[in-house]
Amino acid sequence: MNYRKVTLGALRGVALAAAMINFALSPARADDGALQAIKSAGVLRVGVTGDYLPYSFKGPDGVLVGADVNMAKDLAATLGVKAEFVPTTWKTLLDDFKAGKFDMAAGGVTITPERAEAGDFSIPHDHDGKRPIARCTDKNKFTTVEAIDQQSVHVVVNPGGTNERFAREHFVKAQMAVWPDNRTIFEQIAENKADVMVTDGVEVELQAARHPGVLCPVAVSEPFTHFDKAYLLRRDPALKQAVDAWMSDAISSGKWKGFLGAAMH
Repeated sequence: MNYRKVTLGALRGVALAAAMINFALSPARADDGALQAIKSAGVLRVGVTGDYLPYSFKGPDGVLVGADVNMAKDLAATLGVKAEFVPTTWKTLLDDFKAGKFDMAAGGVTITPERAEAGDFSIPHDHDGKRPIARCTDKNKFTTVEAIDQQSVHVVVNPGGTNERFAREHFVKAQMAVWPDNRTIFEQIAENKADVMVTDGVEVELQAARHPGVLCPVAVSEPFTHFDKAYLLRRDPALKQAVDAWMSDAISSGKWKGFLGAAMH
């Protein structure tokens, strides 16, 4: 994986965020005292799914790793508190956030209008797009949405997030299977139980690197979609200002690039 491409995309996302996604990066409206509450409690509660490398991933040993895990710990230290990670799923992430189960959602969270309605997004750390991954023998086969959306094609998707939304919006003829565990979903393709999955480009590249000669990025001319990733925060002007300042520094200093690069290997 050439994570430099992803990082450059993140920098472009930061530079263009105000112009391109004003609807998503809406200013904090009502000060609910989130930052003060976090500091008073001494804890920053961070919701993560733990199933999405390189952002957050919990392996068989139960240890949570990933670029956003390290970033959350660094943010907590900057705020003078400790990070506490709260398990969630892509299907329940927004409801869990609205229920106040955590102060911040991280781990590869895509900016969407629905999520932006529930809280404030930080400035983006990544710019990405949906791309297909398949067995290497099929890397030149599923190069368009139309080529994938055929009755003979078996599409696999993880539940509840933007991957499932994309699949249900675009694949009406293909046979679709929902695999419940994103940590093992790529084995379905490797073991010939499914043909293709459409997911974020960073995940495509990482999983292809983890399955050399077996799984490959499909040779698309460009991603099917374009979007930014950021952290979803409780709506509080002081919290957003603090997180944006910290994020800007992490990107410009190379800290984010270092965390992402380490998580890609």
